[in-house]
Amino acid sequence: MNANLRQTLSFALGGALLAIPAFAVPQSQDPPRQQDPSKTQQPAQQQPQQAQQPATEQPVPQKDTVNPKNSKEDVDAIGNRNVSGKVNFFSLEKEIALGKSLAQEVEKSSKLIDDPVVTEYVNRVGQNLVRNSDAKVPFTIKVIDSDEVNAFALPGGFFYVNSGLVLRAQEESELAGVMAHEISHVTARHGTRQATKGELMQLASIPAMIFIPYTWAGYAMYQGLNLAIPLTFLKFSRDAEREADFLGIQYMYKAGYDPNSYVTFFERIQADEKRRPGTIPKVFSTHPPTPERIENTQKEIARILPARQEYIVTTSEFDTVKGRLRNIMFSRKATDAKDKPTLRTKTEQSKKQPTGNDPNSTSDDDRPTLKRRPDSQP
Repeated sequence: MNANLRQTLSFALGGALLAIPAFAVPQSQDPPRQQDPSKTQQPAQQQPQQAQQPATEQPVPQKDTVNPKNSKEDVDAIGNRNVSGKVNFFSLEKEIALGKSLAQEVEKSSKLIDDPVVTEYVNRVGQNLVRNSDAKVPFTIKVIDSDEVNAFALPGGFFYVNSGLVLRAQEESELAGVMAHEISHVTARHGTRQATKGELMQLASIPAMIFIPYTWAGYAMYQGLNLAIPLTFLKFSRDAEREADFLGIQYMYKAGYDPNSYVTFFERIQADEKRRPGTIPKVFSTHPPTPERIENTQKEIARILPARQEYIVTTSEFDTVKGRLRNIMFSRKATDAKDKPTLRTKTEQSKKQPTGNDPNSTSDDDRPTLKRRPDSQP
């Protein structure tokens, strides 16, 4: 190969070798991507902005940690939360049946107010509270003709309000407060929960039922042993009363009433007891409105209930119904006094016992008698 040919081939091969890198540059190197930071840095700049947006919304979940949703402190969730506890031998159907049987016993021994104006009003106030509560059962509300300041709700929603409570309340919100408290005993199922605790304590002493305390078969066996459950559906523990206070003020608030009226009623009852010991109503005899209970209720009102501009305190209808009920009670007492048999002393009875053939004569020797004058004879 001559020198000219060798130089020509060398130049051609060198050009090919140089050409290969020239064609490979756009494939193996990425200068546009490295030199165009706008496309890679823009998403990096936007990501911190997106991450900062949830940070501005942190107070909402932080508030929920204080008042968790659907908890007993979430007033907005009333009606959609569970406040009835967990362990309970009684289904709602069984609880209603139990309450119905207890209600029949109550009405056998009590006289009910049948005035349609009074009963409709009290029922309407109560049903308004029920609609704004956590109730899972319907309520039947009746008024008992009694001077005693009392109200009680049986398991299953059978609710009785004494006429004495209506007359003692000075405002509709006070009446609503006591009714809301009793409704809370039903929504929290305190009666059957308390009965369940009593059964569990007794079941623990029965080896045959230790392993089946939560079954209806075990409950039936328990009933078959005639271990009667005491009637504890109206007397509750202090914790149950505290929970009923807590739920009751929420139901009042939800229905539009001033929850402070419940405290006001308590304070007046307490003042009456200090002024005249022994006059405390029976409804508060087991767990009286102590200063501690009043203070706890006030703290709960301030802690969980947002302030409102307006509340329902009382209505003209309350005053009308209260006056009507007072007249009914007065008429009943007058009738009872007229029909009530009276007792006479033995002396009074002997004076009116006739002797001989003369029905006007008596055995009383001190009674004056008429005698004929001797000179009156011809």
